[in-house]
Amino acid sequence: MAVESYILNQSPKTPLINFDSSGTFALKGKSIPENTILFYKPLFDWLDSYSQNPAPKTILNIQLDYFNTSSSKSIVDLFKKLELISKGGKSTTSINWLYDEDDDDMLEAGEDYKTVIKIPFNLVSFSKK
Repeated sequence: MAVESYILNQSPKTPLINFDSSGTFALKGKSIPENTILFYKPLFDWLDSYSQNPAPKTILNIQLDYFNTSSSKSIVDLFKKLELISKGGKSTTSINWLYDEDDDDMLEAGEDYKTVIKIPFNLVSFSKK
């Protein structure tokens, strides 16, 4: 049985989370929650359930304007969970790291993540102009 989608509206300190059980995931905005571990735990619990019966294709589109140091660990943990889903053999997974073409910090962060993640990781620039 498929799990319900996990959706959390964006706030000034937390990103929009829209993890659709059909396999299209979005994380967008700022990630500077008061307690990062507490904030991301429900999402990780949801991913554990999703991984039991994932969609054939799972894609994460991640577009962050800013994230703090504690969020960076949770982002790596998120990517590791997607790797596990891929290793399970039921779903092909990939990550699209979307960054403003003028934001060198976000490009560099994406390049750093790409070196440690073992599933397809695409750096995708866009223009806000």
